[in-house]
Amino acid sequence: MKKWIRHYAARYRKECILAPLFKMLEAFFDLLVPLVVARIIDTGIRTGDRGFILGQCLVLAAMALVGLACSFTAQAFAARAATGTAASLRHRMYGKIQEMSCQTLDSLGTSTLITRLTSDVNLVQNGVNMFLRLFLRSPFIVFGAVIMALRIDAGIGLVFVAAVPVLAWIVFGVMRRTSPMYKKNQEMLDRVTLTTRENLSGVRVVRAFGREEAEKQAFRTENDALFEGQTAAGRAAALLNPLTNAVINLCIIAILYFGAGKIDSGALASGNVIALVNYMSQILVELVKLANLIVLLSRAAAGMGRIAGILDMDTVRERLEDDGKGDPARAVAFEGVSMRYGDGEESLTDITFSALPGQTVGIIGSTGAGKSTLVSLISGAYGATEGKVRLFGKDIKSLTEDRIHALVAVVPQRSQLFKGTVRSNLYWGRKDAPEAELWEALEKAQAASFVREKEGGLDAEIEQGGRNLSGGQRQRLTIARALLARPRILILDDASSALDFATDLKLRRALAAMEGTTVFLVSQRTASLRDADLILVLEDGRLVGKGTHAELMETCPVYSEIHYSQNRKEDEECPAEE
Repeated sequence: MKKWIRHYAARYRKECILAPLFKMLEAFFDLLVPLVVARIIDTGIRTGDRGFILGQCLVLAAMALVGLACSFTAQAFAARAATGTAASLRHRMYGKIQEMSCQTLDSLGTSTLITRLTSDVNLVQNGVNMFLRLFLRSPFIVFGAVIMALRIDAGIGLVFVAAVPVLAWIVFGVMRRTSPMYKKNQEMLDRVTLTTRENLSGVRVVRAFGREEAEKQAFRTENDALFEGQTAAGRAAALLNPLTNAVINLCIIAILYFGAGKIDSGALASGNVIALVNYMSQILVELVKLANLIVLLSRAAAGMGRIAGILDMDTVRERLEDDGKGDPARAVAFEGVSMRYGDGEESLTDITFSALPGQTVGIIGSTGAGKSTLVSLISGAYGATEGKVRLFGKDIKSLTEDRIHALVAVVPQRSQLFKGTVRSNLYWGRKDAPEAELWEALEKAQAASFVREKEGGLDAEIEQGGRNLSGGQRQRLTIARALLARPRILILDDASSALDFATDLKLRRALAAMEGTTVFLVSQRTASLRDADLILVLEDGRLVGKGTHAELMETCPVYSEIHYSQNRKEDEECPAEE
């Protein structure tokens, strides 16, 4: 955390220096105010010299204007440093998140990343802003007031000397107690964010199953825990003001008591006593500010610690030296591959197969058999825990991410489109593609017809997540986007599940006509895979069969059971595939 604080302090060195300096200049004029007031009382009022009083009032007004200008200047520099730091942190964190592996993203969770990117960064921004404005000003006022008090009267000034360490002990004692509370509260905020996000993203499912009350109760539980944590932290922090006020008021009583005796003896002027009371009041105000600053800094430190935990993560994918034992003529080869998520059980166990360039490979199995896990190893989203995955003879762990992305395109189970237009979404596949190639990709993906029907064609608006499109339209656009990238390996992870049989058949025929592209089709329907050159059958993470449709119908009971268990209507609707 200290490393990142020093990093951003160095980037805004000028602002970090000028903001406190202008605040100290403002504080200097504040320290002179009680002395001017004392002169007005002891000289002007005592002698009735109105000209002197008016002159000193003009001096006070001039000091106020200069102090105001210094305050505005300091706050401008502090705000620039704070907002710049927050913006840089968000950029760096967002870039770090983009570099994270899928395993890291799964372990952290979306909700905590959102909280750290928003709430925690805002805490840091407020902390930096207030720190630059007050971290020198408040101590300068406190110690300056003590020095001025000793200068006026050394005896009474000892009251100030005794008060400062007592007040510091109170302030830092409360800070030590509240700092871990704020950190815990941010973690509870993560859980509230997670509960809210899950509920909002699955609101249709919640309503369909009548789970509104259960979800309300789950949210209430997490929200009440956060409320209790924040209340406990606020209760502890609330001790600052009454305790510091009590100490300051006792000190003012002592000043008035000893000051009155010295006024009677003529050792001290009445204006000086009022100046001493003003200095003590200044100490009170500044210590309250300092206490609030410390509370704010405690929360900012907790937020910065969580941010630093993200920024310090090692997201560089380990690259191994290629052993050169693979066959470059094979597009994909799995050699005894096993894979597990975290510390859980194996999702894939001892998978071995190879696919040639231009082949269509079908992958089928029951839910949870490991189909998506297998294709995620081909795309490099996850790494095998045992064995080797090779792309064109190269160990995938020896390839850079850019090289993998150039070779492999993935159409995931859940179609993801972005707010914009059809054209802007297709450009995710290849941003420099000419319009003719856009239409070519749409034709192959069986999406050209409905795009032409839309107002604007390629420039038709797409809402966030493709909400203004049907499920089949979203799937076809995501397939077109992947085709536009011209991958040598194309993975369709159950990406045609929303298509009717006729459209699905046309799509598969278009994909089969793509020379040199190895296509992996993950599907639940045997009718969608029967023309594949190779079909992999998975069961509980193991490869229980591989071959063509005809071969598997004779040799693989799992495959034949899946085929016969599906509606015979599939055979009737796909006569061309017999």
